[in-house]
Amino acid sequence: MTEAVLETRELSKQFGGFRAVNNVNLRLRQGEVHALIGPNGAGKTTVFNLLTKFVQPTTGTIFFEGTDVTRLKPEEVARLGLARSFQISSVFPEMTVQQNVRIAIQRRKRMGHQFWRSLQHLDVLEDEILETLREVGLESHLRSRAEALPYGLKRVLEFATTVALAPRVMLLDEPMAGLGVEDISRIAELIRSAAKKCSILMVEHNLRAVETLSDHITVLQRGEVLADGNYETVSNDPRVIEAYLGGKSSGNYVL
Repeated sequence: MTEAVLETRELSKQFGGFRAVNNVNLRLRQGEVHALIGPNGAGKTTVFNLLTKFVQPTTGTIFFEGTDVTRLKPEEVARLGLARSFQISSVFPEMTVQQNVRIAIQRRKRMGHQFWRSLQHLDVLEDEILETLREVGLESHLRSRAEALPYGLKRVLEFATTVALAPRVMLLDEPMAGLGVEDISRIAELIRSAAKKCSILMVEHNLRAVETLSDHITVLQRGEVLADGNYETVSNDPRVIEAYLGGKSSGNYVL
């Protein structure tokens, strides 16, 4: 069995009297695209928040490449190589495409706080910035302000800044949300390309994308793992059909 790069054991989170996540066991393997799906309110975002340490678990353990990271701070797990994108675009709108990617590379190289140095010392990053933008098809928008980009290209830019961090694990929160067919195809190709370099865990409601991109799928319901396996196994599970597709098969791939 391929070694897990990110793993949870009996992970739980309770908010007052409400248990949002209950004993979730999750294994993201090296080089895998793993989808985390389920109805609204199933606990997917809470799991992401736990993995990125935005919230601390009530019980359970989180391992990153075999090391217990359960009590680390968000910035500490980020330094280990875990990067996250959000459902709502989080680029710097007033900066150019080039500047957004530069900031991500500066963060990875820990060059972000050298305020006493001339901006010219950042020139060494230009080749890497351009290569990153070529990989995602944004090189022609190098000087464009992020706020001027169409929504689909803003999502591509956000993806580019995540890739520029060179993460070991990439967490993608609904990367297809709000996108048209053409932009969905573009993001899908970017995910396939990124998966050659890192492992990917994504929350996604577009089942067509889940089917075509995912090596493994975990289904959550009411904070618990309902089913786990490849797309064929999960999509034919009666419990998933009942909980996730309203009790019957559907040709509509978007929940």
